[in-house]
Amino acid sequence: MGIKVLVVDDSSFFRRRVSEIVNQDPELEVVGTANNGAEAVKMAAELNPQVITMDIEMPVMDGITAVKQIMASKPIPILMFSSLTHDGARATLEALEAGALDFLPKRFEDIASNKDDAILLLQQRIKALGRRRLFRPISRTALVIEQAPSSLERARPNLPMPQARQASLSRSTAGAVNNTTLNTSVQDKPRANGVTRASGKKYKAVLIGTSTGGPVALQKVLTQLPANYPHPILLIQHMPAAFTPTFATRLNSLCKIEVKEAETGDVLKPGCAYLAPGGMQMMLERGGVHGRIKVLAGKPEMNYKPSVDITFASASKVIGAEILAVVLTGMGADGREGARMLKNTGATIWAQDEASCVVYGMPQAVTVAGIATKSIALEQMAESILKETAGG
Repeated sequence: MGIKVLVVDDSSFFRRRVSEIVNQDPELEVVGTANNGAEAVKMAAELNPQVITMDIEMPVMDGITAVKQIMASKPIPILMFSSLTHDGARATLEALEAGALDFLPKRFEDIASNKDDAILLLQQRIKALGRRRLFRPISRTALVIEQAPSSLERARPNLPMPQARQASLSRSTAGAVNNTTLNTSVQDKPRANGVTRASGKKYKAVLIGTSTGGPVALQKVLTQLPANYPHPILLIQHMPAAFTPTFATRLNSLCKIEVKEAETGDVLKPGCAYLAPGGMQMMLERGGVHGRIKVLAGKPEMNYKPSVDITFASASKVIGAEILAVVLTGMGADGREGARMLKNTGATIWAQDEASCVVYGMPQAVTVAGIATKSIALEQMAESILKETAGG
């Protein structure tokens, strides 16, 4: 039996088109459609869908209110549709705060390389949410905004990348950072969940890469850091360009540390987190005590903009061993090859554990490859980071 989907939109054309795309996949089945939030709330209770696609602006009851009511009565994974504008970004953040799990632009073709990729993108997102073993909201805050790759990963997101594909990505990532050689040796297995003693190692920076489920994960971690946190933090979140300024501003308003969207020329300073701009690549170059940020337009062949691999790889050349790199929840394997490069310099790599991930793709990739030395629950990640890095 397919994953049951409820499609909610006030546009009859969009409801029909989304339903057609969903029903093209044998693993998915549209069990109902609604043209406003009030109908959505009623049908969610009656039809028990496993995933809901939800528009934001609708008559009778808007999507944000509908999400709040659905989440309050019987939480269901919800994929929001919104416009890629400043107002759309703000509204989508509000919807995600209400409990929605994921996001796509209303014209999802705009973030895919062709029509077929756009269709696969929507199907893939719905299946990722519908396959979750247990829907347990980590908090009432937003869970996800993810930028779609320019071309989709054809492999299943939770499986290790085929060897040929891995070699190709390794060459591409290495080329972006002056062809640094990748070592594919398998290291120690991750330790069990839980806050552990600090290793005593000295650090200069913390890097965090994430995708699906990342906004709430980042918020949960960053809001627990003190204002006098002694290191700079680089954040790489798959997110459209229209969303990163709004997201950075929101994080800055909630956190004790400073959070800003990264700009070329930013010299890294302690107690400040730098969010990679959407649609661009954030790299680290030499300058200042810790390094300096350089923001570049992403190459067309790169799947993710920003890419965790690119930022991690550049940091391996500038800082090297004195880095703690953390890979949080996300679809795909972005970050694995950059993390491998970091580990080869002596850097420390951690991954979020499966149980606390919205999608266990990116953390699984570094864990299965033997790159991550610890697998840590999201609820314990901030405390673990503080214990490991606050001393130096």
